[in-house]
Amino acid sequence: MAFTLQIGQEAPDFDLLATDGERYSLEDFADAKALVVFFTCNHCPFVKGSDEVTRQTALKYGPQGVAFIAINSNSSTSYPEDSYEKMIERIDEHKFPWTYLHDAKQEAALAYGALRTPHFYVFDADRKLIYTGRATDSPKDAEKITSYDLDNALDDYLTGREIAVPLTNPLGCNVKWEGKDKRWMPEEACDLVLH
Repeated sequence: MAFTLQIGQEAPDFDLLATDGERYSLEDFADAKALVVFFTCNHCPFVKGSDEVTRQTALKYGPQGVAFIAINSNSSTSYPEDSYEKMIERIDEHKFPWTYLHDAKQEAALAYGALRTPHFYVFDADRKLIYTGRATDSPKDAEKITSYDLDNALDDYLTGREIAVPLTNPLGCNVKWEGKDKRWMPEEACDLVLH
């Protein structure tokens, strides 16, 4: 069985606390034409290097009915910088145009099969997975981007085309699982899951 969600599967629901102090589930985004759920964090250099590119994507497609949901599932025990309090500080500082959720129990990360930070999932109006993987081919250095994979998938969907490239390898840091038990995410899992 594959660890990560497969194309065509339904979006797993969640009930998570956001940086605005409210709790959110899929139902809160029911009106969106499409849903971009992405696993992220505060400290990862791949996230920091790509946040402004992701911001531009959210600003471009938000008005077209696409909702953007960021989820931080990293263990704050291992990485205190990824704590809920630090999430609030980061969203307040950067004013990102997405809902930023804290997956304290890491249940959403397991349900979606999050492999990296960042790792993107795009769901259609029926909340079926139509794209998963990276946003670009150079998340750490925006100047080296040659392929905007997330934008391409959203363009395809919103114009009624079949998604030309529905699956790419997410590029980034491993999700930081709580404790020493790494059985959920062996180092080689990316190769096992996505190839």
